Amino acid sequence: MEERKGIVTFKGGPLTLAGPELKLGQKAPDAVVTGNDLSDVAISSFAGKVVVLSTVPSLDTPVCDIQTRKFNEKAGALGDVVILTISMDLPFAQKRWCGAAGVEKVKTFSDYKDAKFAKAYGLLIKELHLLARSVIVLDKQQTIRYIQIVPEVATEPDYDSVLKAVQQVL
Repeated sequence: MEERKGIVTFKGGPLTLAGPELKLGQKAPDAVVTGNDLSDVAISSFAGKVVVLSTVPSLDTPVCDIQTRKFNEKAGALGDVVILTISMDLPFAQKRWCGAAGVEKVKTFSDYKDAKFAKAYGLLIKELHLLARSVIVLDKQQTIRYIQIVPEVATEPDYDSVLKAVQQVL
């Protein structure tokens, strides 16, 4: 599997991302993630809608919590857009977190089983076996229109850039 070093850091320490580097304009890889009800859900099942893929290391950490809550708040203003937050958290933990946080507009999915999503999207942090913090926008045909891999895992993404990218795709 391809490895890329120096793309992301955690508290300044360099990390390795496993998987391919995605490119704008390419078809999004399909991968199966696990829903909060333990069902298998393919990313391709959202074809026909604009999709925001928000990946986080763990919902139970402050920055991931903030990121997911902010996308939940902004979801209503985005129109016909599906926002998916994907992490390695167990589906039970994701469901508990969503209930406690009042998050209803963002759908959470887990990649805990085999990290196939993380590997297909080149977002697996090898040293931690967690997803890198990123935001990817797919158009209705599942073409990648925006990619933001946050350089420092402990910082938030640039939300304004994401919202601008979504508006351009709608």
